[in-house]
Amino acid sequence: SAEPWILAATILGSSLAFIDGTVVNVALPALQADLNASVVDVQWVVESYALFLAALLLVGGSLGDRFGRRLIFGAGVGLFAVASAWCGLAPNVSQLIIGRAIQGIGGALLVPGSLAIISASFGETTRGRAIGTWSGFTSITAAVGPVAGGWLIEHASWRAAFFVNLPIAAVVLALVVWRVPESRNRDHHSGVDWWGALLVTIGLGSLVYGLIESSNLGLAHPVVPVTLIAGALLLTAFLIVEARSENPMLPLGLFRSKNFSGANLLTLLLYAALSGALFFFPLNLIQVQGYSATAAGAALLPFILIMFLLSR
Repeated sequence: SAEPWILAATILGSSLAFIDGTVVNVALPALQADLNASVVDVQWVVESYALFLAALLLVGGSLGDRFGRRLIFGAGVGLFAVASAWCGLAPNVSQLIIGRAIQGIGGALLVPGSLAIISASFGETTRGRAIGTWSGFTSITAAVGPVAGGWLIEHASWRAAFFVNLPIAAVVLALVVWRVPESRNRDHHSGVDWWGALLVTIGLGSLVYGLIESSNLGLAHPVVPVTLIAGALLLTAFLIVEARSENPMLPLGLFRSKNFSGANLLTLLLYAALSGALFFFPLNLIQVQGYSATAAGAALLPFILIMFLLSR
């Protein structure tokens, strides 16, 4: 049966995107020292990835529905691998930030595809268990990631945090070609909401730029209020486009559901706090408390294990 292979491909593929979030945080102190980067540079290393992943996630899903989920998932894994090699070879911090942005685009293509492939490949009786297995194993790889990554960073280089993605991506691509069937949404005749994607990317980018650079330039510097206001206006324009579009990437009608709006607000608050904590925690442990990279990765374990046990 192809089902175990499909699960392996989707678990490993989405793990690429999730592990990268935690491992790179453990690598930040080493790459900051090696590339002589400021804390604002280091914030951009994390943020350029998160920005493109978040802004293009819905576009990645609709591309998969339209052109084939296996194709878009495979393209995402391939792009992620190329970008990982770019990050690993980056001679300076600006090249690293560009590589991370491309990793984010790859992640946006592969993450929605992994769940859509499971939904299309498993029947109604086995689908629930398959999705449970996917989320469970993805959590385990997210737990192993920082410890294994920390050990590699300590004993090899921070660049190993990116090169470790290449063999995983090669295995995923082999499984995709060999065992994963193609599927697409037969009812999907609509176009992709490119205007929505453009507005949300530039809008979020402007907000993030204003917030990050405010620590560098000060709140009084004209660049900061200009980019924050521009970001707010662009995101307002995004909402107007979504309300009027025939095929919006974010159907605003969904927010009429209190469950949907409540769950999204809860997730926003949770992950806003979480991503802030996970950014500063390894920097503090390694630069202030004197932990090794391996120990800093291991210090995240109790937290990740509790998340794993209670997330169901």
